Amino acid sequence: MKKELLRKLPKVDEVLLSDDIENLIELHGRTLVVDSLREAIDFYRNKVLKDEINNFEKEEVINYSIGLIHKKSKPRLKRVINAAGIVIHTNLGRSLLPKEAVDSMVMVSEGYNNLEYDIEKGKRGSRYSHIEDLIMKITGAEGAVVVNNNAAAVMLALNTVCENKEAIVSRGQLVEIGGSFRVPEVMKFSKAKLTEVGTTNRTHLYDYEDNINENTGVLLKVHTSNFKIMGFTEEVPLEEMVKLGHKHNIPVVDDLGSGVLVDLSKYGFIYEPTVQESVRKGADLVTFSGDKMLGGPQAGIIVGKKEYVDRVKKNQLTRALRIDKVRIAALEATLRCYLDEKEAVKKIPTLNMMLMSEEEIKKKAQRLKRKLSGISKDFKVKLGEDYSMVGGGSMPMEKMETVVLRITSSKYSSDEIEKYLRLYDTPIIVRVYKGEVIIDVRTLLDKDYDIIAKALKSYENK
Repeated sequence: MKKELLRKLPKVDEVLLSDDIENLIELHGRTLVVDSLREAIDFYRNKVLKDEINNFEKEEVINYSIGLIHKKSKPRLKRVINAAGIVIHTNLGRSLLPKEAVDSMVMVSEGYNNLEYDIEKGKRGSRYSHIEDLIMKITGAEGAVVVNNNAAAVMLALNTVCENKEAIVSRGQLVEIGGSFRVPEVMKFSKAKLTEVGTTNRTHLYDYEDNINENTGVLLKVHTSNFKIMGFTEEVPLEEMVKLGHKHNIPVVDDLGSGVLVDLSKYGFIYEPTVQESVRKGADLVTFSGDKMLGGPQAGIIVGKKEYVDRVKKNQLTRALRIDKVRIAALEATLRCYLDEKEAVKKIPTLNMMLMSEEEIKKKAQRLKRKLSGISKDFKVKLGEDYSMVGGGSMPMEKMETVVLRITSSKYSSDEIEKYLRLYDTPIIVRVYKGEVIIDVRTLLDKDYDIIAKALKSYENK
């Protein structure tokens, strides 16, 4: 029986002669098509050998291979719909870019550009010249340089001012950034020697001062943006660390992590230290991310005193960690929005989603519910209150009131519905809680509604 089934398996050369396959070769190339055919044949061969199928037709194998061809021809990195309500979703690419940033990225990608060319002088220029003045204007810093992410920014800053010297940091600030990347490990690669002071929950100024010696290279402050210690706690304010640093001629580096440029407490959020505040308080170098609270592309931004920023620019690691033309274009366009706070809140998706009014969220939810009016009677859709999260390791205690759609089915489990939506042609990422599929409208874009409706309406025919 097995031998007969194995003989039924089509030969690759024979299948390649069919008109349908020849058309696919024209579209996707011979290599992808042949690989998919072989994979389909191997799939059915293994099924036969494991006694998992008793019969099949050659057309089934060919159709399976065609499905593989279509799947493999699509980009692995694709657009997904964030219906989870996490604004800065680390796994879904963090912050969405403003339209101005996207347009700028396309512009510099489609043609040549003046990345390292000074048009006015007619000679080689610096890639940082396109954004340094803008960053300085917004933050009040004396200088700025940009690398590929904030971990790189911290490592570069420490390597510049503290190589083979001791970096004093509070024990309570030795955080894990995410993805198993930890501040102590980043410091190790910077060649700064870690000196822990204080305890997990309380660190005093004298803890820093008592550990200063002739080999101290920097006082490091790390903003614990991805967790909070509650209760009996104390940490040294930045301005006191700056005074101590200046007293002993030791630079102070303030790693802010998320990089807030707008005082969000004005909009009802808990206070988060802004970059501008760190600069005003006298930190010699401040590091922060571009793709978290700032709402731009992935980047690590270093601002601070000119003497230290100039040293960072001359560090050989800077070239290895620099960002490319596309991200410089996106960052410049994003930062330009911050020249007017109202424009920033309006144009930057991260800020816009976070500061969305209750009325606007209700309208978004009602709109989606209307779109779903034609789905099967097996589904029940109701509106409900819930909470959105900021995400990206930012403001872990902050919950934003939102309106969600709660979907249940008398025929399908919530896990089955979630899997179908996740594997849909445009993946739809939802939450599942207590047997309900939850769609948070806060993070939905206008173009997402029809896709979600189409997906749920087509569920019966999956």
